Amino acid sequence: MSLSASEFSEIMDNWEDLNLNFSDQEDGNMSHVETLVCPTGFNRSAILYAMSTLYIFIFIIGLVANSVVVWVNLRAERNRYETHLYILNLAIADLCVVATLPVWVSSLIQHGHWPFGEAMCKITHLVFSVNLFGSIFFLTCMSVDRYLSVVLFGDSNSRQKKVVRRAICVLVWLLALAASVPDTYFLHAVKSTHSDSTLCRPVYPVDSPREWMVGIQLSFIVLGFAIPFPVIAFFYALLAGAISSSSDQERRISRKIIFTYIVVFLVCWLPYHGVLLVDALSLLGILPFNCQLENFLYVALHTTQCFSLIHCCINPVIYNFINKNYRYDLMKAFIFKYSTKTGLAKLIDASRVSETEYSAVENHGQP
Repeated sequence: MSLSASEFSEIMDNWEDLNLNFSDQEDGNMSHVETLVCPTGFNRSAILYAMSTLYIFIFIIGLVANSVVVWVNLRAERNRYETHLYILNLAIADLCVVATLPVWVSSLIQHGHWPFGEAMCKITHLVFSVNLFGSIFFLTCMSVDRYLSVVLFGDSNSRQKKVVRRAICVLVWLLALAASVPDTYFLHAVKSTHSDSTLCRPVYPVDSPREWMVGIQLSFIVLGFAIPFPVIAFFYALLAGAISSSSDQERRISRKIIFTYIVVFLVCWLPYHGVLLVDALSLLGILPFNCQLENFLYVALHTTQCFSLIHCCINPVIYNFINKNYRYDLMKAFIFKYSTKTGLAKLIDASRVSETEYSAVENHGQP
């Protein structure tokens, strides 16, 4: 991720004190600074505390929901499920993202102060960024895999397909790591120029700091939204047109689920990337940097990134809990081993969707 939850606060705190307005000279670099006095019409401390509260809420819900998904998927015999491997990796990625939030919150409530040292600055950001990219990439892979399974490969789940999916998962993690390394490389724990606090923030090369910042921001927009969302929307739209159900009601339900996948991704990620694009345009000088824009970016970057992380709580619901077979596996994991003497096991098995029925549902948009 180009900027983590706490880095927005840290960078904007620097901008607040320095009130930077960059003007280009002949060499094209940020070579002089004009001082602006920017009054704020809002309480920044209140915003930070409000965001911290929301992050803690996301942490608790995301931690519980994704832990349950990982646990159930590891216990259940689900080799027949088409997208099981992607769902498991998605839950692991979301779980790791929310696991880093308490660290960022502890920095936010201290107004960006980073008391954990430079190693933790880099490690925490790398874990956060790799898994955030991984979550987005796995959602993209699932959309493509589901469509291809319906149109080209049918219900077969051959060993070759399993090997391909495993290879794709490895490639996704490597790509997520590669996308996260540049920004993590520049992160340092540095002393603030206007207080005794230490900041975990990127320190770019002095000859071209703006170019580096814009480049990393644009790379996150491209890899995190501009490429994944069109792919997700395109293949799920094709899948919605390709599904065939035994009744119009089943088809409508399947299409609503597919539509939910698209809308959730769009609603969670479009606001943040839109604001990030505005920030990049201001750094490029396309949008004039002024007090109104500074205040807008301060609020918008915090709120939209916090809102985007809600997807870590929603993914377990729309990709797992709405599925009948997953609910069967969940019940089995909790009570099956205690129910053999009471006959409850037979009752649970009777409610289980048959493998043939599950394959049909799976290929129509449910995991």
